[in-house]
Order: sequence, then C-alpha cells, then structure tokens
Amino acid sequence: MYRKQFSRGKRPGGNSRINRNKSVPKKKFGASVFSDISKFINKATPVAEVAPYTVVNSFADFSINEDLKKNVLSAGYNEPTPIQDQTILHVLAGRDIVGIANTGTGKTAAFIIPLLDKVVKDRKQNVLIVAPTRELAIQINQELIKFARGLQIFSVCTVGGMPIFRQINDLRRSHNFVIGTPGRIKDLIERGCLYLDKFETVVLDEADRMLDMGFINDMRFLMSSMPSPRHTLFFSATLSPDIKRIISEFLTNPINVSVKTGDTATSVDQDVVYVKQEAKIDLLHNLLIQEEFNKVLIFGRTKHGVERLSRLLVDRGFKSESIHGDKNHMQRQRALSQFKENRSQILVATDVAARGLDIPNVSHVINYELPATYEDYIHRIGRTGRAGKAGKALTFID
Repeated sequence: MYRKQFSRGKRPGGNSRINRNKSVPKKKFGASVFSDISKFINKATPVAEVAPYTVVNSFADFSINEDLKKNVLSAGYNEPTPIQDQTILHVLAGRDIVGIANTGTGKTAAFIIPLLDKVVKDRKQNVLIVAPTRELAIQINQELIKFARGLQIFSVCTVGGMPIFRQINDLRRSHNFVIGTPGRIKDLIERGCLYLDKFETVVLDEADRMLDMGFINDMRFLMSSMPSPRHTLFFSATLSPDIKRIISEFLTNPINVSVKTGDTATSVDQDVVYVKQEAKIDLLHNLLIQEEFNKVLIFGRTKHGVERLSRLLVDRGFKSESIHGDKNHMQRQRALSQFKENRSQILVATDVAARGLDIPNVSHVINYELPATYEDYIHRIGRTGRAGKAGKALTFID
C-alpha cells in the first residue's frame, strides 16, 4: 500500500518516493560511505519456500526431571523447535555444542531446559550464561525463572545499568546460575565477589555479537577463570573465520547443530524512501496511520533525536515509547514491555535496541536516520522477519 502512495512525486522534492532504481549515487551512512544503495532494496524470500521441519522428539518424551517437565508443558511447550529438537539431548549428555541459529528460533529454551535438569540432578552444579546485552541477559533470566518455578533453583542477573551492590548482595545468596554481560561479570570477578572456579558449565549466547561489540578479551578472561575441562555451549547466528577460531579455542570436540533458515536480507522486504528532511515527520505519520503498520520499530542515531521523535509522535496521537542510553534500567524495561505486549504501536530506539532483543511480531522496521555501518543496518532490520515470518524495512534517505 505504501509503495503506491509514496512512489509518486519528484526526487527528492517536496514529498518523497520509494526507490526502484538500482543505479544510485553514493550516499553517506554515518561515518561510512556506501556506494551501492541496492543493498537496501531487496524482496524477501517467501516463507513457503522453506521446507517444513520434521520434529523427532517431544518435550513429553525428554528424559528430564518430572517437575521441570510439568513447567515446560504448562508453559505451552509441546513440540520442540528445530534448535531445541537437535540440541537438548546432546546437552543432557554433557556434550559441547556449537549452535548456529537465527535469533527468535527458541534457542534460549534449548539450553535453559537441559541445564536446569543438570542442576536438579546435582545441586553442586553452577552455570554461567554470558550474553552481549543487558536486555538479552534479562530475557534469558526471565525464561529461566519461568521454567524453574517450584524447583528451588535460583539465578543472579548481573548486567550494567543496574546497581552493582544489589547484585553483589544477590551473589551472597543461594544460586546455581549467573546470567550477565561480559563487562559486569568481569567487574564482579575483579571485585572478589564472583569466583568462576566452581562453574563447570558456560553458555556463550550470540557470540558473534559479543565479538562485534569488542568483548573477545573479556570472553577469554571469563573462560580462563573457569575449570578445564568444562561443559561449553556456544550459540551464534554466523560462522565467520573469527567465530571458528573462538570455537577451536573454547570448545572440545563439539556437536555442530545448524538450523539457520537464511540471512536477514532474505526474510525482510527492504526499500529506501527519498524524502527531504522537513518532510520526514509527515511521511512517517502517513505511513504509521496505515493498518499494516501495526507494530513498528523506528531507529534514530542519537539519544536526543530518538526522544524528540517519540514525543512528536505522541503529540500526533500515536502510542509511542522510546529506548536509549539516557534511560535507566526500569524505564527501558517499561518501554520494552509496553511494546512487546502491544500496548504501544511504536518503539523509537537508538542502536542499543538493535542487538539481542527478542520482540515478537514486529511488522516494520523504519530507519528514520541512517545507520553508521551496513552491519548496524542488518542488526536493525533483523528485529522484523523473525521466527519464519516475513518482515518489512524502510530506510529514509535525504
């Protein structure tokens, strides 16, 4: 619908138009220059082209603690997703795992469920779970709490942006799981508040993003603080040469499980829209009032710009929330909760929200301002077109 409405007009004149031309001059994206704007114009591969997966196991048949199994089944988990189907038995057997899977495929449950069973059967077991962002670490902790109900198994979530002394107090209480980001975990170790010599199991979730964010030395520090041999579960969306080197460094004879269904670019319809700066807010308004734009994630570059845009949208009658680095933990969690639960239609965010967030059913991603790099662009649009569904992304270009 929006293609027809905004394809008319002069480039890049008073209104806007969506680009169809593959031969486009260079445009600056943040500090970088991209010579091929056609990278941002792609048709999604139809979901129907992906062959259906045949499930081998069921949660009812997994050899796990009965109380844990009741929690899993009561949470609506009956048939495993592919990553769960192919991973859980190997984790239960104590094998190292390399899991290559898209975000949103159910990989958190793929390691949480068998590791909870491991702790139920041996209360001396301790598990470290490392994630690239505090939002992802919090989501993992919430998933663990759901499955651990009534098992008397406790976790401590250690992330930046929250009071460290509260986390230090939590570490003094009984717990078998520590879930956190590399920087905060390292800080707690250096303060003498966390000792990893008794943690024989580690999960490195979204390891490719930790690598992108410069956490490789922190990851090495954490792994060197743990016993050897250990049980290591490694999850990534990509298998680059750098990732392969880390795997050879950290894991021992791992089982390789790959259920990656394709790159982000193949699951998201992508277009660019030429629009003058002074017309951007009106164009955005006219898009957002269309029925298909029912759950929209909008990206800006700066904290101030994101906050200002969200307030402008609220003034225009939209239900909009914002998330950026100036918001404290509680404010960010409230904004995410409002958006996830469909109490707000729009979430305006800086790139802090592009990594590690599991937000279901985002209909559109709009790059209101250009990302700094193509990699940032891929992370942004990866918030839609998830879990086998097609998504749509628009990039505004002046």
